[in-house]
Amino acid sequence: MLSDTVLLSTRFDPSLLAFNDFQRSTIEPPPSIQRSVAKRQAEFLAGRVCARAALHQLEGLDCIPAIGEDRAPVWPAHICGSITHSTGRAAAIVARKTHWRGLGMDQENLLDTERAERLAGEILTPPELKRMAAGPRDQLALWVTLTFSVKESLFKALYPIVQKRFYFEHAEMLEWTNSGHVRLRLLTDLSSEWHYGTELDAQFGLHDGQLLSLVSIKA
Repeated sequence: MLSDTVLLSTRFDPSLLAFNDFQRSTIEPPPSIQRSVAKRQAEFLAGRVCARAALHQLEGLDCIPAIGEDRAPVWPAHICGSITHSTGRAAAIVARKTHWRGLGMDQENLLDTERAERLAGEILTPPELKRMAAGPRDQLALWVTLTFSVKESLFKALYPIVQKRFYFEHAEMLEWTNSGHVRLRLLTDLSSEWHYGTELDAQFGLHDGQLLSLVSIKA
C-alpha cells in the first residue's frame, strides 16, 4: 500500500443489478453507460461507488468522476486517481497531487496457460517473449497476465500527465519478483521528461485468481 493514498475495493454481482440501482446510489450514468449491457453498467457503478468513497475518505469530497472525452475518469484538479474492475470486483485509488503526480491501477483475471500462449505475441515485445521462453512454463500465464496488467497501469498513470496515447509495444517489463516488484522501461518518446529509456517501478499482488497492479509516480 502507498503512503498518502486511499484505496478502496468492493465485490459485486452483475446479475443482481436492478434498474434503480444507479438512482439509489445517487450516481447518474452517462449516456454511453445507459446504452451498455448490464455487465458494463454494474462495473461502472461499482467503480464509481469506490471512487466516491475514496474521495470522501481522502478529504471529505462528495464527488463522482465523470467520463472524459478520452474515456478516462475526470478527477478534481488537485487529485489524481485510478479506477479498475474485473470479474466481480472493483477498486479505486486516489491521492492529492502534492503527494503523487500519477496513479494507475489495473485488475485482471489470471489467464490460463493456453490463452496466455495465444495472447503473448500481441502483448509482449520480442525481448519480453525471449525472457518468458527462458523461464519456467508454470509461470507463463502469470508472466503474460502481469505484463498486460502493468502496461495498462502504466498507461493510466502516465496518460493524464503526457496527454499522449501509447500501446503495449511502447513499454517493456524488464523484471519482476515474486514479492510483487516490477521494473518497466518506456520504448517511445512521450514528452521531454518521459522519453525512450525512462525506467519506472510498479507493484502487483495476487488474490483469489486475480492480479492487481499499480504504477505510482511521485510528486
